[in-house]
Amino acid sequence: MSTERQELIFILDFGGQYTQLIARRVRDLHVFCEIVSCDTKAARLAERAPKALILSGGPASVYADAAPTCDPAIFELGIPILGICYGAQLMATVLGGTVEHAPSGEYGQTAVSLSESSRLFRGLPSEISTWMSHMDRIHDVPPGFEATAATSVCPVAAMEHSARHLYALQFHPEVAQTTAGTQILNRFLFDIAGCFGDWTMENLVNGAVQDIRSRVGDKRALCALSGGVDSSVAATLTYRAIGQQLSCVFVDTGLLRAGEGDQVEATFRGHFGAPLARVDAADRFFAALKGVTDPEQKRKAIGSTFIACFAEQARATQDAQFLVQGTLYPDVIESGGPVAHTIKSHHNVGGLPPDLSFVLIEPLRLLFKDEVRALGRVLGLPEELVSRQPFPGPGLAVRVIGEVTRENVDIVRRADAVVERVMRRFGWYNKVWQSFAVLPDVHSVGIQGDTRTYGRTIAVRVVDSTDGMTADWVRLPSEVLQELSQVIVSEVPEVNRVVYDITSKPPATIEWE
Repeated sequence: MSTERQELIFILDFGGQYTQLIARRVRDLHVFCEIVSCDTKAARLAERAPKALILSGGPASVYADAAPTCDPAIFELGIPILGICYGAQLMATVLGGTVEHAPSGEYGQTAVSLSESSRLFRGLPSEISTWMSHMDRIHDVPPGFEATAATSVCPVAAMEHSARHLYALQFHPEVAQTTAGTQILNRFLFDIAGCFGDWTMENLVNGAVQDIRSRVGDKRALCALSGGVDSSVAATLTYRAIGQQLSCVFVDTGLLRAGEGDQVEATFRGHFGAPLARVDAADRFFAALKGVTDPEQKRKAIGSTFIACFAEQARATQDAQFLVQGTLYPDVIESGGPVAHTIKSHHNVGGLPPDLSFVLIEPLRLLFKDEVRALGRVLGLPEELVSRQPFPGPGLAVRVIGEVTRENVDIVRRADAVVERVMRRFGWYNKVWQSFAVLPDVHSVGIQGDTRTYGRTIAVRVVDSTDGMTADWVRLPSEVLQELSQVIVSEVPEVNRVVYDITSKPPATIEWE
């Protein structure tokens, strides 16, 4: 995705739990932003000519050994900078102020008194409700700064050096519980940083098409197509750019939802003029998963098998030099980086054999899921495809706890089909982020038809989210839960118990593995 000709905000990531949420709030205001490592050099940032920088929060104390820091030269770039929580404390420390351990922390909803003289708070009430999450506080502001907000515990809840366009907030404006958070970000982006808010899906399509077309030229490209929203939008965008120079490969792993393989083929043969090769590889995937129970090993086994299948098909496609993937921003973030820990490996076709030296095209790698859906609508994809709930790359394998056998996959597939049908019937399917069935490695005693059973358990997982980075479990009405339980037990005879997962992300992930 091309971003070179549009206004840009960089978010320096210090490992904060809300870093991705900052990015979402900025993009909601139609300003493009990228999350980069906190130690990115100022000169490298300057090469992209950002309009401003935002320093994220983080779990460390700025005075601790090995605490993450930034290149001090960023404060000499002459562009507006906004520090949030840890980022505010780091700004204070680097520029000559002091940070101390507070006598008591502030967590959750907190009233903050604002200064009328602050450029950042102009037009806001004298007191607002904010979201705090800190044990440290700024004690002395750096030379030239003034404190512009306070709480009963924190005398410097905000500070600024308006002449240098440097601003810092101890609270989190990106969190919905901060009542004036959007206004504060709006003030920083537009009044202080001078942004115009020209980042739209239509502009993104035009830029991405030009970028793909210029990179591919007259060569050919392959797209690893799964039939989900991400790869579908990536394929559509690339097809718009290069037309018949694109070929799509659909590897049917045998780990898809009920009827999904046929649906993928029917949809894309009906909507695309690009060649589509369907590879039936279920036997190979189940063989690779035999005896494997560790979640990361499952993902690696699936990934390596997918690579082998894809590579065979790729060798049959002459002159293809580019590989298109539907990688999203959360995939990039969760797969780890200089600050973020690896949460789980994401399924892709990286690590191809040396004789397949493709140039990678990932037109969606800087987008969140709901942005991809919006892009799909702009591209004219069918709503039933665009609005379909996310589905993990490794498929139902990560919804089977323990060994992935044909029998286990068949059980969870039938239960999952019930979950989708019931959620649609009650009008809940499009209200939530994701709803699905999981097959734990658990048996329990039950009674079915006056007979003792020792059957399987199905866990139903329904969560709501904006981008998949955080999620909350959905409080479904009791009649929906009752229907889910009754129909699953009735239609999937191997199951005699249904439980409902009421864990948010964090501490859990959305998928069980």
